[in-house]
Amino acid sequence: MSTGWDTGSDFFRMLSFFYTTVGFFFNTQMVILTVYAFLWGRLYLALSGVEASATADNNNNKALATILNQQFIIQLGFFTALPMIVENSLEQGFLGAIWDFITMQLQLSSVFYTFSMGTRAHYFGRTILHGGAKYRATGRGFVVQHKSFAENYRLYARSHFVKAIELGLILIVYASYSPVATGTFVYIVLTISSWFLVASWILAPFAFNPSGFDWLKTVYDFDDFMNWIWYRGGVFAKAEQSWEKWWDEEQDHLRTTGLWGKILEIILDLRFFFFQYGIVYQLDIAAGSKSIAVYLLSWIYVVVAAGIYMIVAYARDKYAAREHIYYRLVQFLLIILAILAIIALLEFTHFTFVDLFTSLLAFLPTGWGFILIAQVLRPFIQKTLIWEIVISVARLYDIIFGVIVMAPVALLSWMPGFQSMQTRILFNEAFSRGLQIFKILTGKKSKADV
Repeated sequence: MSTGWDTGSDFFRMLSFFYTTVGFFFNTQMVILTVYAFLWGRLYLALSGVEASATADNNNNKALATILNQQFIIQLGFFTALPMIVENSLEQGFLGAIWDFITMQLQLSSVFYTFSMGTRAHYFGRTILHGGAKYRATGRGFVVQHKSFAENYRLYARSHFVKAIELGLILIVYASYSPVATGTFVYIVLTISSWFLVASWILAPFAFNPSGFDWLKTVYDFDDFMNWIWYRGGVFAKAEQSWEKWWDEEQDHLRTTGLWGKILEIILDLRFFFFQYGIVYQLDIAAGSKSIAVYLLSWIYVVVAAGIYMIVAYARDKYAAREHIYYRLVQFLLIILAILAIIALLEFTHFTFVDLFTSLLAFLPTGWGFILIAQVLRPFIQKTLIWEIVISVARLYDIIFGVIVMAPVALLSWMPGFQSMQTRILFNEAFSRGLQIFKILTGKKSKADV
């Protein structure tokens, strides 16, 4: 009888040994890809007008869409938990299995599993695309030490946080422009499982982090994160000290990959340009035009934004340290020119102030797409001024990502009683009581980890 690790087993037989061979990772990868395909497909239908046209032609399509998405939620949500419930019902009875399932949800087991599923999918997909698989030590001890926000960001930024922000952006854009999602109930039914995945990928490292929602530790962690971002250490700086060193190490998989791996990576990165292509036609300044000229003219915004950033960066490096007044003069002139440009657009076009905020949903993903492509093309542009600009803009994006991730953590830390509830979930009653006594004795003045 063959085993899961038997080298004589073919691919399809190894799929039957779910937890011991490639089948487990392959299934995880397919679940994540299904979520991506579903959300990107929905976004395309909303921005292209296909969904609006179908809804206008046949009112029954809205009901059909709701049914299809309920089926999607059941398949990826309930059906994945059904085997566990059936197995537990054989051992404990049906009511015992249901109670055990509810207890697991209260202990945030689904959040942990969803997060670990993202970890497996990310590294399995990266290994398939670029190779270079290696063992990563995770430790086996019972950890009660608080991990800083900067450390969690270094560990999970590319594998979870950025992907969660991407999916969250898709859900926000879809809610704004989909005629099917105009009703609150319909939108909730459509996207509740996707929002759960986004929330799990962002909050899980902090939900299972001791004192992860302590307000003072959150404030200290954010200061530590900003110091790490702006630290400009020398050649011997470590990734734990310098953002630039960490960012450089995150690109190691691109240096060893072959030509086809680089090409596939660029093709995957092109998806971020779709936000701009779809949203610019929804702006008021477009006046309902569907001409390709609208999309081509939107690149003027990208060029102008890049030019302004380069001017500010150049003025900061040249004048900020010695001739501070000239740096402020450059900033003042740019602000005046921006105000005059907005006044001209309001006077001679259909531009509205809402377009300023809506355009961020279009052009911020474009900038991130350029950064990812520049990382692939690093051997060709590393010796040029372009690479210095890429590093500067990439640092700005990581600050934005860090603030987005920190926002819900800070909100939960500010809410009274949430930290105590998290401690009770993570630890037993005796440890929780000891931790509360420790906080009282120290007065929460120490930044030392518990």
